Amino acid sequence: MKENIKIGLLAVIAVTLTVNTYLQFNKEEVGVRPSAPISNLPQGHSMDDGHNHGTPPNNFKPGTNELLPDGVKPQDVPAGPTTSITFDTYNHDFGKIKQDTQNKKIFKFKNTGNEPLIIQNATGSCGCTVPKYPKEPIPPGGSGEIEVEYSPGKQQGLQNKTVTITANTNPPTTTLNISADVQVVQ
Repeated sequence: MKENIKIGLLAVIAVTLTVNTYLQFNKEEVGVRPSAPISNLPQGHSMDDGHNHGTPPNNFKPGTNELLPDGVKPQDVPAGPTTSITFDTYNHDFGKIKQDTQNKKIFKFKNTGNEPLIIQNATGSCGCTVPKYPKEPIPPGGSGEIEVEYSPGKQQGLQNKTVTITANTNPPTTTLNISADVQVVQ
């Protein structure tokens, strides 16, 4: 009987050490909060989707249990309170354009939230799509512009490109779309 008690106590100690080691590793080394609710899984994900769910995801918005969209890293999202952004339009079609031309579109936006809007980054889906964005905070109710220059080079035919804006908004990314029918220069 004493032998069974000793074995049971050793098993409890072993399990406790294993769990503590696992939790310590995830908090300090990986930066994951194991307490993240499963309800925060991205839309369309389930626990039986073929992925290893032994370790919670490592893409939380800083200081929260909110998951970030795919491709957005926690260091890319400004810390602090969130606000909202509204664009006059999210899409622009340049129509028929020629190869080797520069085509610009200005997307106007407004900070429709109650906190200053901080645009952390704006990136095009390829090197041919280059956005310029304001670096200074936009106050609540304030407006701004993002200029997108599309230079198709030798591309031809129908083209669809995106610009992804990362800011202190919820969700943290906003996507603008441009399209064009690039005509071959003869």
